[in-house]
Amino acid sequence: MLRNLLPFLAVLPAAAYSLITLWCGWSFFIDKKVKREGNLKKALPVTVMKPVKGMDEGSYENFASFCLQNYDAPVQLLFSLSDPDDPALSVIRRLIKNFPDHDISISINEKIHGLNYKISNLINAFPLVKNDIIIICDSDIRVENSFLNSVVSHFSDSTVGLVTSPYRTSKVYGISTAFEALAFTTEMVPNVVTALKLEGLSFALGAAMTFRRQALEDIGGLDALVDFLADDYQLGNKIYHAGWKLLLDDQFVESVLKPETLSNILSRQLRWARTMRVSRPIGYLASGITLPGLGILATLAAGSIPAALTSVAFLYLIRFSVATFFSRKCIEDKLLPAWLWLLPFRDLLAFSSWLLAFTGNSVTWRGHRFKVLQNGKLKVI
Repeated sequence: MLRNLLPFLAVLPAAAYSLITLWCGWSFFIDKKVKREGNLKKALPVTVMKPVKGMDEGSYENFASFCLQNYDAPVQLLFSLSDPDDPALSVIRRLIKNFPDHDISISINEKIHGLNYKISNLINAFPLVKNDIIIICDSDIRVENSFLNSVVSHFSDSTVGLVTSPYRTSKVYGISTAFEALAFTTEMVPNVVTALKLEGLSFALGAAMTFRRQALEDIGGLDALVDFLADDYQLGNKIYHAGWKLLLDDQFVESVLKPETLSNILSRQLRWARTMRVSRPIGYLASGITLPGLGILATLAAGSIPAALTSVAFLYLIRFSVATFFSRKCIEDKLLPAWLWLLPFRDLLAFSSWLLAFTGNSVTWRGHRFKVLQNGKLKVI
């Protein structure tokens, strides 16, 4: 009897955690519809900083989405680049030509301030920032025309220092990119809303981060981030520890993926895993017991094939239901149920990445090899 129960005990943590994320997702997206800390009585001037390196899928449309905002205050769109021959420059200049009434500027500066070249880019451009509400947004992000109203509305509360936006991908190019997109749907978003519900938000998501200039100054400016790999996590965490409140907006931004090889995506997954291991070592270690892949492998030790198969079927009855709920009702990314069959493989990949994160500290980022130190800082290999 015990041998028959072991497979169910093995998958119980993952099944229970899935149900907890369901409760947290329902609470945030469906039940409360995000309780605002205040209403935006007056739109605030905003500077959107876009670090750019090379072309992304739909670069022009991504950039133009920030020029199509229904927003009643000045918006500065500031692009920061390091290479004067960057192919994205022609796209930005076309944007300036097509939106002549918008405040769009370009900073091109090769100066390196630290090992995080993205933050170096932003440091070079920062003297051109005009406004006290600042957004750092990746170049592959596209937003709805209500984005600025949504994120800035939170700053009617004077204690809010940073608002971070969840992200999704609604279009994939085969199995490779579906692997990455499913990570947003079945791992990232459920994990973030669960952390928000159970312990509050103490970190930021890098796709789109909106913050006060004063909050940035309180942590020592962008220079405080320039040697960290997880600059988004560090920005949010440092602002949190400086005494500011962090909030999660309920409006998704779109991460526009481009066709990539599976090896590139697997390398990026490992980099993220090792980044999170050094950023939140205790939480990262503890997260292993909630991973479905660990439960599935544990069932193999039970010795009863029928019981093992039944327990895995039980687990995926829950996993498929929760994942579909997030995809259809919360994230609205249209990925599921079409890609539902890929979820068990995605879970095994997530477990493999989690495990491999403990086997070393080296990562490949933008063609460079680094070692991630225990404090999260980078060191050239």
